[in-house]
Amino acid sequence: MNVALVHDFFCNLGGSDQVVAMLHQLYPQAPIFTLLVSDRNKDAELLRGMEFRSSFVQRLPLARRWHEPYLPLFPVAIESFDLTGYDLVLSSSHVCAKGVIPAPEALHLCYCHTPARYAWDLGSLYLRRLNPLLRAYAAAVMHRLRLWDVTTSARVDHFIANSNFVAQRIRRYYRRSATVIHPPVDTSFFTPGEGSGDHFLVVSRLTPYKRVDLAVEAFNRLGLPLVVIGDGSERRRLQSRAAANIKFLGAVSRSQVRDQMRSCRGLLYPGKEDFGITPVEAQATGRPVVAFGAGGALESVVDRVTGVLFEEQTTEAVCEAVTTCSGLSFDRDAIRQHALQFDLDVFCRKMTDFVQEKWEQHHQ
Repeated sequence: MNVALVHDFFCNLGGSDQVVAMLHQLYPQAPIFTLLVSDRNKDAELLRGMEFRSSFVQRLPLARRWHEPYLPLFPVAIESFDLTGYDLVLSSSHVCAKGVIPAPEALHLCYCHTPARYAWDLGSLYLRRLNPLLRAYAAAVMHRLRLWDVTTSARVDHFIANSNFVAQRIRRYYRRSATVIHPPVDTSFFTPGEGSGDHFLVVSRLTPYKRVDLAVEAFNRLGLPLVVIGDGSERRRLQSRAAANIKFLGAVSRSQVRDQMRSCRGLLYPGKEDFGITPVEAQATGRPVVAFGAGGALESVVDRVTGVLFEEQTTEAVCEAVTTCSGLSFDRDAIRQHALQFDLDVFCRKMTDFVQEKWEQHHQ
C-alpha cells in the first residue's frame, strides 16, 4: 500500500508527535504532510529521517516561531495537500489533520488525540485571556472552526482514539464511534533507578489548561520541594508566584526528564488530559503519580496502587493528595508492571492489526 502520514504541526513536541514517530517507524517510506515544522524542532532527534511536505503556512512571516495567529488558515492549508496516488492515509489529529482530502478510493484512518481543544470544551479558557476586540474575533473563528470540524469528520473512514475519554468526545461532537488504542510509551528507556529523592516533579508544557498553577499554589502552602520541567506562556507568571522551595528547570533533554523521574518522590499531574504519556513514563520508572481523577488519568493511574487521584482541581485537594501519597508505601515493581501495558510494542501490534483489518474490509 502507498501510505501518506498527515499531522497537524511539529511545534511544541509532545505526545502526539511521539505517536507520529511510531507511525513513521511502521511506515518509514511514507512522507509526512504537515502544516509546518517550527525552527526549534527542525533538528530534533524525534523527527530525524522524516520526509516532510509542509503547507504554505510554513512560509508565512514568523509562522515557524509563532503559529497561533494563523489558526484561521489551518483548514484551507490542510485541504491544500494533494494526496493523489496514496491509497492509505493515516492522519494524526488534534487540531485539523483529519480534515485532509484523501483520494476518492483511498482508505483514511484517523488517530485522534482529541477533537480540537481550541474549538470545543477549552475555548473559553483561551478566549478569556484576550482583550474584548480580539475575543470577539476569536469567538467567530472558533465558531467557523467548529462547523468545519464536524463537517470534515465525514472524510474519515475509521477513527482511533487515544483513550476512552477521547472516544466519548468523538462520539459527542462527531457522532462517530472510535477504537481505543492508547499512545506508545518507551518503557525500555524509562526504567527504574536507584533510591529516591524528597522532591515531587511536574513535567508539562506551561499553558493554562495544564493547571500547573495548582501545583505551585499547593507547594507554596506545603513547603515541600517541587521541580518543574517545561516551558510555555505561563512560565513567567508561575515563577513570579513560586516560593523558594519550587525550582523551574525549563525545557530539558529526555535523559534529564528520566533522571528526574527516577529520583523524585512522585509525579504531580494536575490537569485534565485526553490521555497523558508523561504519567505512564513516570510509572515506568516505578514512581507514583498524583493526578486529577478525570480524563485520561482514570485509564493510566490506579488509585492507591500506582498513585493517588484527587477529585477537585483545588489547592486543598492537591495538598491532601500529596500528603496522602507521601504517607503511602508503593510497590515499584507493581507500578512498572502496570506501565508495561502501554509499551511501544503493544502500540505497534495494535495499530498494525487495526490497519490490516480495515484495509481488508476496504477492499472486500
